[in-house]
Amino acid sequence: MAELPRIIPLFPLPNLVLFPGVAVPLLIFEPRYREMIADVSASHGIIGMMLLKGDWERDYYANPDTFEIGCAGKISDLVKLPDGRYQIVLEGVSEFRIVHESRDKSYRQAEVEWCPVEPPMDIDAEATEGMRQLLFEYLGDTASAAWKSLQERGLKGADLVNFLCFHIDVPAIEKQTLLEARGSRLDCLFDVLTFKLEERKLGGPGPHGGAGGVQ
Repeated sequence: MAELPRIIPLFPLPNLVLFPGVAVPLLIFEPRYREMIADVSASHGIIGMMLLKGDWERDYYANPDTFEIGCAGKISDLVKLPDGRYQIVLEGVSEFRIVHESRDKSYRQAEVEWCPVEPPMDIDAEATEGMRQLLFEYLGDTASAAWKSLQERGLKGADLVNFLCFHIDVPAIEKQTLLEARGSRLDCLFDVLTFKLEERKLGGPGPHGGAGGVQ
């Protein structure tokens, strides 16, 4: 992994948890985050994605609480729109932990400790088959097409686990748990999906009140 900067901008959101190797399109419209994109695109291009927690709505335009661990992404595509907004694609690079925040700009910045999963998650053929069977049970009728799509993308190992963690239709707080699991992410994903299946069998609602899905 290339050397990563010690200080990065933070982009906290209430419903998005990024994972390494996953690309996500974002529309940047708030003035403070437009400034962030202008600054970071002229330097290292790294943005730290964080999940907001607690009563963040009341303090959104200030500095609401976030979880301590996030995932940084690097801008891989950027378009500045005529009205000043930005369309970007952010590609997940590495997990990090906030050491200290600074407040000298309109957007949040932090000194961070990089904590990538090393060595890469060990996912053998047996574990992959176990995940396939669990996904087929969780996704139901859409499972075959979803798994075929994953195979066509050539996803395997840690890339497959991170892709599933990002796209599986579970609440953001559970995705944060998956992110923080780091080297145990596959086991944690098994636990999350198994719990959702048991909840469904007991009559609890699945995601969006129906069967599970991959977003």
